[in-house]
Amino acid sequence: MKDDARRFLAVLYQVERAIACAAFALLVVVIFSDVAIRVISGSGLYWARQIGVYANIIKVMFGIGLASAANSHLRPRFADGWLPKSWGPFLDHFSEVLMTLFCLVFTVVAFDLVRETYLLDVRSVVLRIIVWPIQGVIPLVFALATLRHGLYARWPDLKPPEQGALADTQSELKS
Repeated sequence: MKDDARRFLAVLYQVERAIACAAFALLVVVIFSDVAIRVISGSGLYWARQIGVYANIIKVMFGIGLASAANSHLRPRFADGWLPKSWGPFLDHFSEVLMTLFCLVFTVVAFDLVRETYLLDVRSVVLRIIVWPIQGVIPLVFALATLRHGLYARWPDLKPPEQGALADTQSELKS
């Protein structure tokens, strides 16, 4: 079961990374094209900004999963030394359970938003397309984060070591 969870997390990371990279590439191509055409012709692509916004939403939302997969979220560290070091494993587990619940609540709230947008048939003013498929990325990403952090809570050793600029400092403080 744990090995299945490990494989699932590895595949999920690859899928999230591919989607985020594709969305970023789309964003760059569309905005660059808009600027280039605007310089050449004096008038840009009327739809470029809206596509750029949609690509950015997808990139940012899937970036949440990438940050979770790498354990590199920004977090306040000022209180790290307030509690005894021996509480570390409990607090790590508690934080994963809390994050799982947080993501679950956001999944439900975001799903309700998308459902209302779907029922109201809300459309983009610029592109005249329905917006709920783009919004649907939000509950999807939070549902995947719920699953990821739930697996981290169940099997703490699946969670990668902390990364980021302060990770080395933190590991020095813990030793």
